[in-house]
Amino acid sequence: MDAAAASTKSVAIVGAGVSGLAACKHLLARGFLPVVFEAGDGLGGAWRHALPSTRLQTPASSYRFSDFPWPTTAEVFPRYDQVVAYLAAYARRFGVLERVRFGCKVLAAEYAGAAAEEQVAAWERWAGNGEAFGDGSGEWVLTVQHRGSEATQVYRFDFLILCMGMYSGVPNIPTFPANQGPEAFRGKVLHSTEYAAMGTAAAAELIRGKRVAVVGSGKSAYDTVAECADANAGAGGPPCTMVCRSPRWMVNGGFVWGGVSIGQLFMSRLAELMVPHKPGEGIALRLLATLMSPLRWAISRVAEEYFKARIPMMQEHGMVPRRSFASAVSACRLGVLTERFYDRVAEGSVVIERTRDSVAFCPDGLVLDGGHAGERVVEADVVVLATGFRGAEKLRGIFASRRFQSMVAAGPDNPAPLYRQCLHPRIPQVAVICYSDSGSSMYHYEMVAKWVAHLLDGAVRLPAVAGMERSVAEWGDYARRHGSGGGGGEGPCVSAACTWFNDELCRDMGYNPRRKKGILADWFEPYGPADYAGIR
Repeated sequence: MDAAAASTKSVAIVGAGVSGLAACKHLLARGFLPVVFEAGDGLGGAWRHALPSTRLQTPASSYRFSDFPWPTTAEVFPRYDQVVAYLAAYARRFGVLERVRFGCKVLAAEYAGAAAEEQVAAWERWAGNGEAFGDGSGEWVLTVQHRGSEATQVYRFDFLILCMGMYSGVPNIPTFPANQGPEAFRGKVLHSTEYAAMGTAAAAELIRGKRVAVVGSGKSAYDTVAECADANAGAGGPPCTMVCRSPRWMVNGGFVWGGVSIGQLFMSRLAELMVPHKPGEGIALRLLATLMSPLRWAISRVAEEYFKARIPMMQEHGMVPRRSFASAVSACRLGVLTERFYDRVAEGSVVIERTRDSVAFCPDGLVLDGGHAGERVVEADVVVLATGFRGAEKLRGIFASRRFQSMVAAGPDNPAPLYRQCLHPRIPQVAVICYSDSGSSMYHYEMVAKWVAHLLDGAVRLPAVAGMERSVAEWGDYARRHGSGGGGGEGPCVSAACTWFNDELCRDMGYNPRRKKGILADWFEPYGPADYAGIR
């Protein structure tokens, strides 16, 4: 499709976070003029509302866009505000900022076409003919509410791209025993996203001098605990308690023995050969993966022992995960430890409470392992639930159609059925670039954004719906086998098969998936954003 034809097609993007900016940039490069709806007043998505102590979980060299490197002065793990500044610079550099409409919240998206929904669901080709825009008779109708007004406005587009992000929006509130939920507690209960959105001064005022308990085991829990501990320690207040049931691997840096990166150990082509049940790998490669599995197990054990030795307090306080290190990589359950976290534990400003089973509320705080031997109460005035988000519910909620809502029904153990992690085989003219995850979500989202841009430009040929569904089933089986979908947003994780997945995208777009120079580099070095800079 030439630029003139592309400019006649209307495309809407919902969200101006990492995935929305990438989608807009690559559509602009191919002649489209997308409209980006952003409910907030700035770029960056979840990064705009992070805690002050929040940093990248992956090195900046991996968390970047392929054609826009970080400044040479950037830290290895930049702070959240530096990430926001990087995203803003990217948007200015590529003309994305002019396409964003801030303060515009998309309340609902409804598909309108000549065919009824039942007929659409029965099509043998995606969108009826296998083309991004179908036969031109279908469109998406968006109901948008503008900031400062209760009135809504309706917009119509030929194609819709959902970039809402999985780490914001609908909080994941755990299920508590009957009559032992937050309503039984005399103090204040809030989710970590509410705590972060309060701002530093207001949050510090809320917890100053109070007994605070943080429930969770992911990165947001560690950051929240550290923030609360520092606020109270300076005022001579009580320690902050972290309540944790299932610890995760939280490491102090992305390197083992100084020079070997986690990416080299678990995310190179050679490492991916050892990962079983990759979609479409065939009998020979599956057998090879099985034969090499002892080597993957050994590498995982070496990494575990290294970090246990480097962070001895992790073992002293029972924070060594049951899940193997390799499994944590596969499931996106690996994080970077908050700076000085165990120093705070040693100083007494942080207390770790492990629970084997349940957490419930009582008037004075939290009941751990209620009804079992070892039942105890953690007294608290404020409880922060750092328990992730219901990303799938957020995705379902955007669709006005109950049929479409049921078609994307998903959860931690049942990822939404998306072909190439972005297209539902039976929902036409819409793509999702935010649902799946990897070790470095930015360049993963960008690769999917490039693929979607090629699709809209007519450069990607889709298989029949039956073929799309076979691929979806294979990736779904992979996600379930590797415990994927629990990284905090419910989407599947392709981290341990990221290069394998990108190879599929490259072949679809007509590019050679072997992007490195030399056989040794191709097999032993992990692929990163710079390797895909030539794909435009």
